[in-house]
Amino acid sequence: MFQNVYGLRKVTKHRSKPVALAFAAALTFPYALPAAAQATPTADAETVVEEVFVIGKRRAYQGNFDSLEQPSADQIIAEDLLREVGAISLDDALDLSASVARQNNFGGLWNSFSVRGFSGDINLPSGFLVNGFNAGRGFAGPRDLVGIESVEVLKGPRSALFGRGEPGGTVNLVTKRPQFERAGDFRATLGRWDQMRFEGDFQTTAGANDELGLRIVAFHEDAESFRDTVETGRLGLYPSATWDISETTSVTYELEFTEQEIPFDRGVAYSETYGFTPRETFVGEPGDGPIETEVLGHQLEAQHNFSDNWSLLAGLGYRDTSFEGNASETNFGGRQTYFLDGRSLSRFFRYRNFESDYSVARAEVAGDFNTGSLRHRLLVGADYDRFDISHFILRYRPGWFPGDTDISTLDPAAYLLLDVFNPVYGQFPQPVPGPNTNRNEELTGFGIYLQDQIDITDRLQVRIGLRWDDFEHDLTNLNAVPARTATSSDSRVSPQFGAVYLVNEGLSLYASYGEGFRQQPGSDYRGNQFAPNLTESAEIGLKLDMAQFSEGVSGSLTLSLFEIDQSNILVNDDRPAAVAAGWFSHDVGEARSRGFEVDADLAFENGFKLWLSYAYTDAEFTTTSLEADWGVTIEAGDPLINSPEHQVNLQISQGFRVGGMAAHVGAGFQHTDQRLGFTAFDFTLPSYTTARFFGQVNPTERFAVRLDLDNAFDEEYYTNSYADVWVGPGAPRRYRVTASYSF
Repeated sequence: MFQNVYGLRKVTKHRSKPVALAFAAALTFPYALPAAAQATPTADAETVVEEVFVIGKRRAYQGNFDSLEQPSADQIIAEDLLREVGAISLDDALDLSASVARQNNFGGLWNSFSVRGFSGDINLPSGFLVNGFNAGRGFAGPRDLVGIESVEVLKGPRSALFGRGEPGGTVNLVTKRPQFERAGDFRATLGRWDQMRFEGDFQTTAGANDELGLRIVAFHEDAESFRDTVETGRLGLYPSATWDISETTSVTYELEFTEQEIPFDRGVAYSETYGFTPRETFVGEPGDGPIETEVLGHQLEAQHNFSDNWSLLAGLGYRDTSFEGNASETNFGGRQTYFLDGRSLSRFFRYRNFESDYSVARAEVAGDFNTGSLRHRLLVGADYDRFDISHFILRYRPGWFPGDTDISTLDPAAYLLLDVFNPVYGQFPQPVPGPNTNRNEELTGFGIYLQDQIDITDRLQVRIGLRWDDFEHDLTNLNAVPARTATSSDSRVSPQFGAVYLVNEGLSLYASYGEGFRQQPGSDYRGNQFAPNLTESAEIGLKLDMAQFSEGVSGSLTLSLFEIDQSNILVNDDRPAAVAAGWFSHDVGEARSRGFEVDADLAFENGFKLWLSYAYTDAEFTTTSLEADWGVTIEAGDPLINSPEHQVNLQISQGFRVGGMAAHVGAGFQHTDQRLGFTAFDFTLPSYTTARFFGQVNPTERFAVRLDLDNAFDEEYYTNSYADVWVGPGAPRRYRVTASYSF
């Protein structure tokens, strides 16, 4: 039935906003000039580690290792590069990594991505870390890069350290914290489609000995879009404070407050006969209003150095998010009129009210010690977290119709018909939706982990890690009468092993193996929690520190080969008892991803910089099963959705002087291969290549003017898809002018 229909072949909470704003305002009060010593790296790796333990601020929950000592192909996208490419959103940043591919972003309302071909739950935003905390969970809207110092793409499963996480890798955002200086900058951007954006970053110090560092980062943006009638509004405020209590102890507090208003936009629809709907046509209803999202988050982190070699890092986090609004969305299959005439698009209507609360406590002891001739770098830690989610959905949806139906016989108001070439909005009264989803979920977990990296010889290091997790899941169906709660629990052991061989000061070879898991919301037809989604990953690679091989160049080059196996993927449950009970999923699907990656980040003495990221990824199902949402057959060997085989990002720039002024120009190119756009169906998103250019001039040391030209050749392209009727179009050619002043 589905094959004929699609014409495709199988191949409310009270929030403490006043408190947040008052705290942020307090941080803007001017204080005195700072004086703070910073650790100075040397060429000796052991000296660097020792200095970090004594006086430096540790990277949260990852240990302290030189890049050549890490048995993984991680990418660090630093603030300089983010500024250079004009990245504003997390999606912009992750496009720089060829190992990351965009996934269905839920109408533009959250970040969704895969790493090395594997993504998480398509019904939730992709999880990411903020300073080592799982602070990406919830419904906060797409993440802005204001307040972000760097974006880390940590490839491969990291459950041995962080617990449950995304199967292909982990994204960690490092926030901007006080640097104990009096400084700041202000930026104003004007762009195509009436974009107006303002950013500010200010910091200072306080206290008799400047022991208190204060910082506040904020932004406000209003913009229209190449999508007709679509307007967005965003506001963010991110104050932080660091108190150096003594030479050995410091405490940092950060607040995250963001409000966003974004229309729910399912993108364009595709018909094998008629092609894509126009990319400028918004297929929703402006009268539905925007989706409103809000987040209020807190992080508190303390570091104490017991000695030159031992330190404690502990933290608390809390994050409260909400997501509410109406949406008219494109219908599927036998309810979609566009497949019949290539002009009339049918829609359905939903009201959503989502909320989440996330709490976490985490502590870790790190140490450096010797046993005989062996040197150990040890991490021992524990964490507890609780994630509460509520989903409330009301829905109106018109009925099915035969494939030979005359559209003129259908009631236009019932199907909310829209002419995609001449849209007239507000023609029909807003439907009255009925019950659809009303459930609460509570996921709690406790974990203990240990990681030891041992210097066997001067050149050979071995990493051994183990984590034990115990977690519970409560799912309450509030639509049932009476409401029913299913409770289940499980435990999981996640090991990791790695080896690094330092060939010389600038070259290392590594190999690693790791396992990961991710809790899966929902339950089977008997009310039991699904088994965790499991991941096994192995990779080998080499790393080069280019400064050791050539004068006048610095940076790194990494080559890696990997294979990841994933099991317990949710598929449709076709067992007789499950079919009799209704439409349920079953945790028996399996998939595999294999690939090769090249990552380079180089800087030359003459001011030339190069960033290159290439990935070949072969991601496919390895079992035959039924797709969870549509019940059609997935054959072993079918590709995973939105996973390109080839993807590459190249950025180049050159600094120079002109007329006595500093100047900077650059270009970027991204190529994304064709991808499957609809799991278990023969719908493919075309490949695309986009180009961008920028130029910047600094009339004075503190003042700069910059021009960005994105998608310079006006490529028509599509970034992600959930199905043939929910396809995300890329933006046409766009310009932006930014003026900035620093002090």
